[in-house]
Order: sequence, then structure tokens, then C-alpha cells
Amino acid sequence: MKTNPGQLSQLLKKSLSPVYLISGDEPLLVQECCDQVRQAAKEAGFHDRLTFHADHQLDWNAVADEFSAMSLFAEKRRIEIHLPTGKLGDGRAVLERVLQSPPEDIILLLISARLDAAETRRKWYKELQGKGVHVPVWPVDADKFHGWLQQRASSRGLSLTRGALAIMSERLEGNLLAASQELDRLALLANGTTIDEETVEQAVQDSSRFSGFELVTELISGRAPHACKVISVLQQEGENPLGLLAVLSRDLNLLLELKSSGGQAENPASFLKKRGVFQPQRVRAMEQAARQLNRAQLHDAIALCSKVDRATKGFDPLSPWHYLRDMSALLAARA
Repeated sequence: MKTNPGQLSQLLKKSLSPVYLISGDEPLLVQECCDQVRQAAKEAGFHDRLTFHADHQLDWNAVADEFSAMSLFAEKRRIEIHLPTGKLGDGRAVLERVLQSPPEDIILLLISARLDAAETRRKWYKELQGKGVHVPVWPVDADKFHGWLQQRASSRGLSLTRGALAIMSERLEGNLLAASQELDRLALLANGTTIDEETVEQAVQDSSRFSGFELVTELISGRAPHACKVISVLQQEGENPLGLLAVLSRDLNLLLELKSSGGQAENPASFLKKRGVFQPQRVRAMEQAARQLNRAQLHDAIALCSKVDRATKGFDPLSPWHYLRDMSALLAARA
């Protein structure tokens, strides 16, 4: 079965599954979900832990041997396998055999980067959904980060003024690990008092972090001011625009396809899913853009992609980020 991080705690209280898959590109949230599984397993008597890393040097036969070996004195064990690329490779056959008949004295925890669509169609994943639990972890949406930060502060017993929370949201957006660490530091400084803007100004550094995927979502969503902030951060970090350009061009062409179908061919969400757009935030942004942008805007945006490409390769006197800012203004104009 598949569940979200917020439901994992209740699920673990009901019963333990033989296998858990925690996947995603947000290290803090992935780690916290893994810690919940580990704690529940320990409380159920699964104290021994064996860890494998699925790199090129991993011998999957050794992993298979651990599952087939009888535990000494019937000790319960946790076996953790880290999948940094989100792919099993040579381990697929091993996992398929294990998942067909999971050992009762072992809990398997798979810790993975975000899975691609191809991996979720493989036999091992289908077996896992039938026997275990998959917890996909998505980054916190930009428009939900403020609320996430406020909830996180409350869970630590921290009280922040509205202005203090606004400053923290601006400086830490997109970097959950830094946000968690800053809240821990503020908890030490607060000593039961309310944190105000002055304290945050002095104590919290600007650690906002964004990816090219986030910029694409902001552009498609028409949030020009925030898109320009993301552009500035990526430009300062030396990001190569070509990395996001392929995704942006693809999304713009998908929007043209949606406009051409007139919404008659199939449900937009199904259309996008078939073409590899799965993240809920991006699906919502694409559906809204298809309704509110016209074909002329989309054609102009695709033309700007060509200019970004030329500028990145040194064939244009202007910066590629200049054209991306132009695109943010273009896509912000909605019907």
C-alpha cells in the first residue's frame, strides 16, 4: 500500500509490515519517516540492524544470504538498504524473491531517492505494494512552507511573532534541514520568551535553497515575484540553466497539447500522468496553466526557451537568466 508521511505514525501503531519503502529527495523528511519505522521496529523487538548501500560494489548475493539465513537464537533483525539512485539494478531479482515470502523475523527498510515511473512498473515494486508500505516524500510546496515552519516551531514549544515567522520563511524556504536546525537554535535562545523580528534578524542566516524543478513550477504557475527570487538564487549558486530548460520546454509543449485537445480527449490529470508528470503540485499548476494561458503565450514562451539555450551556450549577449525573467512576466499574465 501507499501512504503519506502524515499517516505513517498511525499506521505503525496498528501493525508492522515486513517491508517499508521511504522514497524522496527531501533528506530531513525521509530521515524522520525512517526514524519512525526504526522506533516502531525496536519497540516490537527488532533490535539488531544490518545496513547495505546499493552502490556498484554491493554483492546482492550477500543480501540474499541474510534473508535466507536463520537468525541465531531467533533474533529479530532490521535490514536497511539505501538506494541512492532510486534504482535496484541487479537487486531486483533478490527483492522479488524476498517479497514473495517475507521472513517473519526480519523487517526490511528501503531508503531511496525519488523513484522514477519506470521503477514503479517493475515486478518488485508491485510485490512491495501488496506486502508492505511505500511512503513517497515530496518537498514542501512553496505556498505551504510558512505553515510548515509555524507547525514545526509549535512542536518545539516556540512562539514567534508574525514578522519573525515571515523573515524565517523568506530566508529558509526550500531548505527544510536548515529550517529545522535554525528552530533548534532559536529554542535554546528563547528560554520561554516569544521570538521577535530582531532576534531572527540577528540569529537566522539566509539559507533558502531551490532547484530547477521548483523554478519550472513557479514559472508555469505564473508566480512571477517568487520565480524571480528563485532565479536570483540559482544564478548566484552558478546553476546551469540547461538542466531546467529541458523540463520547462517539455512542460510548455505538453500545455500546447492540452490546449489543442480542448480538454475533450481525456482528463488532464490522466494526460499528464501518462507523460510522466506525477507530483501533485506540478499537476495542479499544469492544469491551471492550460486553462488560463493562451496559445500565443505558450508559443512565445517556447521561443524564449530557444533564447535561453543560445544565451547559455554563449551565442547571445544577454544572460540566460534575463530571458527566464522575461518568461516569468510572460506566463504571469493570465486570462
